Amino acid sequence: MLNNALQRARRYAQEHPDKVDQLTQKAANAADRQTKGRYRRQIDSAARKVGDWTGQPPSEGRPGGR
Repeated sequence: MLNNALQRARRYAQEHPDKVDQLTQKAANAADRQTKGRYRRQIDSAARKVGDWTGQPPSEGRPGGR
């Protein structure tokens, strides 16, 4: 069941990379603000994984940016 959801999420990320990148950055920025930067490395790592799925690197200068 969970594996099926993960496959669907990856497929969606590959089909709509711009939309997924935008939402990922929005979520990363919100999480970074809420945690006051304490978990920035973990947030960056998660955003990079999503970028790997979409084939797009996260935007520069924001949480998740390289």
